[in-house]
Amino acid sequence: MANSRSTIKDIARVTGVSVATVSRALRDLPYVAPETRSRVVEAAAELEYEAHPQASRLASGRTWTIGVAAPQFGTWFPFRALGGINSVLAGAGYDVLIYLMSGPGDRQRFLADARSFCRRVDGIVLIDTLVSAEGDSAAAFFDRPVVALGEQLDGASSITIDNRGAARRAVEHLIGLGHERIGLVSGPNPPDLPTPIPEQRRLGYGDALRAAGLTLDPGLTASGEWTAAGGATALARLLDRPTPPTAVFCMSDQMAFGVLRAAAKRGLAVPGDLSVIGIDDHDLAGALGLTTMRQAVEEMGVRAAETVLALIDGELPSGTTWDVPLMERETTGAPGPERPVSEANRSGDYRSLGG
Repeated sequence: MANSRSTIKDIARVTGVSVATVSRALRDLPYVAPETRSRVVEAAAELEYEAHPQASRLASGRTWTIGVAAPQFGTWFPFRALGGINSVLAGAGYDVLIYLMSGPGDRQRFLADARSFCRRVDGIVLIDTLVSAEGDSAAAFFDRPVVALGEQLDGASSITIDNRGAARRAVEHLIGLGHERIGLVSGPNPPDLPTPIPEQRRLGYGDALRAAGLTLDPGLTASGEWTAAGGATALARLLDRPTPPTAVFCMSDQMAFGVLRAAAKRGLAVPGDLSVIGIDDHDLAGALGLTTMRQAVEEMGVRAAETVLALIDGELPSGTTWDVPLMERETTGAPGPERPVSEANRSGDYRSLGG
């Protein structure tokens, strides 16, 4: 008669194989003949055997847990990435242990807690997190397989985009439409969570202008927080200039949402008076018709999870630089005739045109 407290030894006795073979068969490990595996699974079902999760994990020598650390899971990028990560790990029988860095000093505390954190996990995925401002190897901090998602990290398999190239292609799209005075709505680099991404996107903006023979005018750059409110504040500064831009490249879609709102409040038609392009392809970008460069964040999260599992299994997968395609929608177009562009901006002189 079936017993809810049946053990792995009972299955071994019924099937006539060793306890070790039963264990391997039930965990779907290799080196078990198909007919033996089938016989073990059928016996386990008849005996209503249920493996004790903790005992099974201890026997495997793994924690069956992956650590995921990020600055803010409430923001779009980490949230979407975590969805992709969890979809893979849950299917593979892994739990997720989250380390949230949401305030000043949290990153340093995470680094100080690294050894303790690692003892609880089999591998780590770092979302938008650099191990150190100096770019030291991840191996200096973690004794576990490490995957970096969103940042390029020494000593880790990195899942990233070409931020400089994506920014350049965004600005090239505006130039191709005929814009010459192109503003940059940039975001700051948080001092406690250093990242080269803002600088890379700023460089891409400049690359596109210089390649087209356009002036790189510092007066056409305005900074705000990485939020809709920050984008609105930055655009207000640009529009108050004597000769405002006819188009703006925003370093994030959330900033672009604020730019669209601020432009509407000023009575500007988008794209007739002002073209706007972002980078991300945020969930709301399509609904708002925002032209943007698409980061496939959830798919990148899937790849990050697959990579950390491969590393745990002894494989050596390479990092991935993800493609960032242009999603052309309704917020970009040719500059309107009522806002002519000065020929001085195509002078080839890269000095500022003045304040």
